Amino acid sequence: MSAKSRTAKGRLLLPFKAIALAAAIALPSAAAWAQDLRIAMKGAVDSADPHLLFTINRNVQIHVYEPLVFQDRFLKPLPGLAESWKRLDETSWEFTLRAGVKFHDGSDFTARDVAFSIKRAQDVTGPRTYRHYLKDILKVDPIDDLHVRIVTSVPSPLLPINLTTLGMVSARAAAGAGPEDFKSGKAAIGTGPYRWASWTPGQQVVLERNDAYWGAKEPWAKVTVRTVSNDGARVAGLLSGDDDVIDAVSGSLAARLQNQSKVKLVSDTSIFFLYLTLDQFRDSSPFVADNDGKPMARNPLKDVRVREAISLGLNRAGLSDRVMEGAAAPAGQIAPEGFAGHDPALKQTAYDPQRARQLLRDAGWPNGFQLTLHCLNDRYAGDSQTCQAVASMLTAIGVRSKVEALPASVFFRRAAGKGEPEFSAAMSIFGSSSGDPIQSLVTIVESFDMDKNHGVNNRGRYSNPQVDQLIEQAQTSFDEAEREKLARQATALAVSEGGLIPIYFLKSSWGISSKLQLSPRGDGYTMATLIRPAP
Repeated sequence: MSAKSRTAKGRLLLPFKAIALAAAIALPSAAAWAQDLRIAMKGAVDSADPHLLFTINRNVQIHVYEPLVFQDRFLKPLPGLAESWKRLDETSWEFTLRAGVKFHDGSDFTARDVAFSIKRAQDVTGPRTYRHYLKDILKVDPIDDLHVRIVTSVPSPLLPINLTTLGMVSARAAAGAGPEDFKSGKAAIGTGPYRWASWTPGQQVVLERNDAYWGAKEPWAKVTVRTVSNDGARVAGLLSGDDDVIDAVSGSLAARLQNQSKVKLVSDTSIFFLYLTLDQFRDSSPFVADNDGKPMARNPLKDVRVREAISLGLNRAGLSDRVMEGAAAPAGQIAPEGFAGHDPALKQTAYDPQRARQLLRDAGWPNGFQLTLHCLNDRYAGDSQTCQAVASMLTAIGVRSKVEALPASVFFRRAAGKGEPEFSAAMSIFGSSSGDPIQSLVTIVESFDMDKNHGVNNRGRYSNPQVDQLIEQAQTSFDEAEREKLARQATALAVSEGGLIPIYFLKSSWGISSKLQLSPRGDGYTMATLIRPAP
């Protein structure tokens, strides 16, 4: 939040006109309000529970379950269900809720629902939850219907930013609710501009307009979000008119949408980046073998020279421009230009296969070794192709690599493992739902500690006390400039040691009907609230 938004004791009061992004675009005429919107997305919703974190789930569910704090184009905080907030002291905050907000069943949204929602999200278990965003919250005390005090265990300057991630549910409807209760709609009661109508797993989610919404009225009476994992099939559906909007348009297919009278392409760099993590904690890694295919007693990935060699062996420009055909931008850090945490001084590792081979020799592996690379095959356009290309590049420097590409549902389960990650080398994407770089560092870089919710996606189990200290200092500083400085330092150190190996930032690309306009946001979400009839 900007310095000019604060008054004494960190008070933040933002005007009503800065609220929901949905209200930022002029509404169409009333005649258009009867229209339905048909969206085809590559990924599939895998749970109806709004407190199980998965990007596709949240993308759809945010239409139904709104957070206390909204986000702008660059994921900066805006007033949402909370119209203002202020810091009372080092560990206490007070949030003032928006008056007149009602749930879909007509009941009032109050501070009791806030307390229930946060507690429920803290208690939900699974490999992908919001617990790491809420780990500092000690207690939530309703003061009255429209005021709630949140007490943290440590100074938590990122609390308002972290609360952008979590949708509020009805304490009455969701009490004791399980997955089936949300799937059926019984517990699926939110405050959002759309109601949860139905979910057919693996196929589609149907949302219906909430005509009693507290904010600006939506033009779409019904929004149908279909799962179409095949990239070509999504483009075909758009061109045929079966769908109005498609996401994850690959570079290879973008040309089909150019110079078309009935469709157009919208593209923008997102906060999501592809990165590689390498097993740094096991002496013998399960998917590393010698050149005869036999298990190795010594894990070469624990050697920083080997990790540097792997990074040097990646042609990031080639991956972005040729494999992704322009649908990605080379990355050397965790935040793209324009977003919090981006460091202009931190450049991507230069492609240098000769130096990479020399480092392998220096590390005692002159003939290299074998490696299995695990990655996703249904998460974004070009994921499998990138995985194959990376494996070829590693093979070229002496790390003979084969690929095991998995659907997201399998990949994330196996990546979490039973107490430890299963993979030796895992390539996946990450982008902080809050848009904050410190949260990214806490999740994928900080030393793993499940009890503290640190490093929950640190699949290589990289650990450096100096990096941890920088992250902890950043988390507790109320000085924005100091937080930014500390985040940059932690990122630079972790990248230099191969704690993670950034590859590229994904560009979010949509194909849309020429009768529509779409405003991108940094998380690449496909939001019905940001899609409007073209003027």
